[in-house]
Amino acid sequence: MDIYELDNYYIIRSPIAGVRLTDLDIEVDGKVVTIRGRRTLSDTVPDGQYYVQECFWGEFSRSVTLPTTIDPKKVKATFSKDSILKILIPKEEKVKIIRINEGT
Repeated sequence: MDIYELDNYYIIRSPIAGVRLTDLDIEVDGKVVTIRGRRTLSDTVPDGQYYVQECFWGEFSRSVTLPTTIDPKKVKATFSKDSILKILIPKEEKVKIIRINEGT
């Protein structure tokens, strides 16, 4: 997982190979973004038949805390053909100073 920032966005980029979109969720709560999913093994291999087994199958979850509160309504996510999940999180708007002119 990579997390970086541009002028107006935080971006989370994560490879999510082997996960169907229907098995993938993104939760935003305060400053925390959580990615949850499930990798399902489609074929069954009898116990003891693996020579090497390094792939993880089943449910997974990863949470990250960002430095600012997130508006869940403004978060956008894409999932590319090469199985990269990209989450765009707009930064809070900076404080705007409004000058007050003396009335006549």
